[in-house]
Amino acid sequence: MSRHLATLIPSAFLLTLVGTFCVTDLAAAATISGRVQLGAGDEVDPLADVPVTLLEATEGTPVVMGQAVTDRLGRFQIESARQNSSSIFFLAADIERGVQFVTILGVRLPAQATINELTSVAASYSMAQFYRNGYISGNAFGLRIGALMSNNIVAPASGESSDVLLISPNADQTHSLRMTRSLANMLNAAARDIFARYLFLLATSPEGSWGDLPENTAVGMANLARNPGWLVYPLYRLSQTSTTYGRVLQRLPAAWTVTVKVNDSGNDNYLFGGPANVSFDSRGFAWVANNTIQGTPFSAKRIMVLRPDGKPSDGRFGRAASPVTGGGILGDGWGITVDRTDTVWIGNFGWGGDDYFPTLNPIVSTNPLKLGNGSVSSFSVAGTPLSAPIGYFGGTLRVQAIKVDQDGNVWCCSFGNDKVIVFPGGDPRRSQELQFYEGAGPFGLAVAPNGDVWVSNSGGLAGLNRSSVARVRLDDDGKLQLLFLTDVGNTLKVIDVDSRGNAWVASQGDDTVYGFRPNGHRIGGFTGGGVRGPWGLCIDGEDNLWVANFGKLIVDDNFTRGRISKLCGINRDAWPPKKSLGDPITPITGFTVQSAGSQVLLHDGTPLYGTGMGAEPSYAPIMRQTSVQIDQAGNIWSVNNWKPRFTTDIGLFNDGTLVVDMEDANPGGDGLIIFVGLAPPPPSQFGM
Repeated sequence: MSRHLATLIPSAFLLTLVGTFCVTDLAAAATISGRVQLGAGDEVDPLADVPVTLLEATEGTPVVMGQAVTDRLGRFQIESARQNSSSIFFLAADIERGVQFVTILGVRLPAQATINELTSVAASYSMAQFYRNGYISGNAFGLRIGALMSNNIVAPASGESSDVLLISPNADQTHSLRMTRSLANMLNAAARDIFARYLFLLATSPEGSWGDLPENTAVGMANLARNPGWLVYPLYRLSQTSTTYGRVLQRLPAAWTVTVKVNDSGNDNYLFGGPANVSFDSRGFAWVANNTIQGTPFSAKRIMVLRPDGKPSDGRFGRAASPVTGGGILGDGWGITVDRTDTVWIGNFGWGGDDYFPTLNPIVSTNPLKLGNGSVSSFSVAGTPLSAPIGYFGGTLRVQAIKVDQDGNVWCCSFGNDKVIVFPGGDPRRSQELQFYEGAGPFGLAVAPNGDVWVSNSGGLAGLNRSSVARVRLDDDGKLQLLFLTDVGNTLKVIDVDSRGNAWVASQGDDTVYGFRPNGHRIGGFTGGGVRGPWGLCIDGEDNLWVANFGKLIVDDNFTRGRISKLCGINRDAWPPKKSLGDPITPITGFTVQSAGSQVLLHDGTPLYGTGMGAEPSYAPIMRQTSVQIDQAGNIWSVNNWKPRFTTDIGLFNDGTLVVDMEDANPGGDGLIIFVGLAPPPPSQFGM
């Protein structure tokens, strides 16, 4: 779908689409009106004589629903046989040779829409993983999620920045509002000047494919969304050649990532406080583990549920109202998962507070806990507790990761007593356990394709004991069998398995990601690309590795440049040119989020570190990350687990052991950062 600029014609693929749409339902016809323009707001340049096409995305070539040509004021009107789609509608406008602007409309045809540079930025980024054939195509479920994310970037009716980007926790608390406007200025320059257009298409060609230009600017922008660290500087210079969109980036970004920060829990009496991990249900709702009560080190008794666009779930559509409580939730650690029956499982680590052993060191101790600590909780997706008010036990103590295998067996990392415990068929009354060595501190779990389970033994959250990787099986007699155990790394955290059964584990203490063959033989240890204190890890749909970086567990480590990193995985076909297994794909900074000048605020408007004595403003919107998870539109959800400054958050070391001041500590981070359209979606367990 690429060719040299000299041979470009206005959106040839749209003009040669074959096929008609037959109305087979009783849905009423609809009309959409709008305008094609350069710019937004009061100062716009309407574009006359521009072909506009209304399309419906499919898993193949988009279907033409109607066409029009703009009048002298840039206005158009298109009639459609249907108002609703099981997939999504979008508009495409052929501005000039090689310049196409797109607006994502979603599942329901609106009455009004604008097509401009900003709507096209939103379209290319939100649909980046569906733009690989030169047009938008893919499964309907993922496309619908992508359309919701597009609305987080731009208001399609007006073509102006969305309210989501204009207000806290975005606005100038992150640089994404300015990022999208700088990207829009690139398109403005490309539309007005053929030389600028050629530079843009050249700079957004696939890496290693010089001269194989994208068909148009919409395709080029989607290429950039998938590979945002490529040729950053020339694109930045190009963005400065237009001044149509104000409040743009004032300095060179590390990469052209577009993010949306979300931090509305649904109730400001229960703010996010140390979100730790995310798991998606069958409708794309995000279930978020939450460690502590914001502003304290004490155990939270609620978790959050967000819609696919990051807004809090309000109890409609058969989903829970956020935040969710009950069922024994007490300081959910990293453990949260939604199984293929849409049952939610939660591991309660317990951090501190009224129901907690008051002298317990919440980082390294394994002292006995009071009733209600260390349990497992379970919920329906409607938010109804399935577990008792004190949760399930079955031998668990301070649970970290929790996973459900292909047969419905629930696996738990029982960190507090150095065991992996499984509830066969989800029944804690029939629990089976496997004891590891003293101080193992099992943390991460990953289910292999054959049903075996990989376990990462952390050696304690602060890494005071040896770390190891193990593979465990539930045999035909219902007993746990240890297949092998291998010492590796330092302070292991999350482990995941790729499509070929290889295991990859984040080793926080030595800034390394280790890989293992299914038989336990080590592939190697890899770093770079911004990997620093890696904690979370996931595998994308091309088998590349994504890493959430926490930083070091040392008191003087003020990790004010949070970031995620990408490394080459096992699939050679997904490696960029001149890259090899384990090589970094991200720049040395990783993919980060900078402030545009405003301090970070919680959802209730208070500063991240409060307003008391010694509380200094923070300008770090992305904090210490413990998880990255990819939704079915390719958006990466990363979590701000801890705040960036240990000197403020924690307070002190005691004989080499990290100690939380139970009166004044304020560790819990704020909200989630969603990187739009950045990663190929992994296969869904729900078959979507």
